[in-house]
Amino acid sequence: MQTQFNERHGGGTWRMAAAMGLSGTIGWFVLASGQTALNVVWMRCLVGGLALLAWLGARGGWRPMGRAATAWLLVGAAALIVNWQLLFMSYRASGIAVATVVYHLQPFFLLLLAALVQRERPDWHKFPWLLVALLGVALTSGLRGELAGQDAMLSGVLLALAAAFFYAVATLATRKISGIASAQIAGVQLLIGACVLIPWVDIALPSLSPLAWTSLLTLGLVHTGLQYNLLYAAFQRLTAERIAVLSFIYPLVAIVVDLVCFDLALDVVQVAGMVLILVAIVAHQRNWRLVPMPARRLAP
Repeated sequence: MQTQFNERHGGGTWRMAAAMGLSGTIGWFVLASGQTALNVVWMRCLVGGLALLAWLGARGGWRPMGRAATAWLLVGAAALIVNWQLLFMSYRASGIAVATVVYHLQPFFLLLLAALVQRERPDWHKFPWLLVALLGVALTSGLRGELAGQDAMLSGVLLALAAAFFYAVATLATRKISGIASAQIAGVQLLIGACVLIPWVDIALPSLSPLAWTSLLTLGLVHTGLQYNLLYAAFQRLTAERIAVLSFIYPLVAIVVDLVCFDLALDVVQVAGMVLILVAIVAHQRNWRLVPMPARRLAP
């Protein structure tokens, strides 16, 4: 398994990094749309899914799927939808900062599931860098201030934890599908999500402002269609370990967007958190060791 992914590794890193970078800019467009989280999710599924399948059809890239691929695709779609709903519920229950930190336990779930389900052995000497990145997320998100001002609700923490688990399941399910274009996998999953969410959607499309339309179409075409094409292609090319560490680009970019677009004032601790995330990503990519290997004793 390790060799299989290493052979295709070259194109996966930049795709994963680009997808996570796009993820970090979603918040601004969601706020600009003026829509509820559920309405935004539905529009992302509908517009993104249709765009991906239209692009795939124009290229003649559709491939018939066998039973195994279809089963994994459905598992991934269900996990992705549940992940979104649980995450938005956790935002309301425990606040964004607490939910963000807990949700970024998903790289650890991914490594654990990959080891158990796919027998993929992670490089444990790099594992401490994931902990460093998680610490960076905790410091940068402002978790300290939120916990100091109110009690973090247990239900919100559990919801974010469950969302992280289902995101890891969606990732692994996608990696089990081979020989199918990433646009086909993502497009079908997104349209399944759009159909499932219809009963709960409350959006008056004719009355939307030009800004709302622009924001929603950007979220659908760029932050869903393009992003998920990149993301799923990366899932099929990278090891679980590499996916895990590159996932931390998302919160880093989100903080930068807040800083630039919303005049967010960072304190020294938050800046230190951003530095920790960057260092952890670079260190993982360059195979730096946080814990040195014990020196080998020469035989007498």
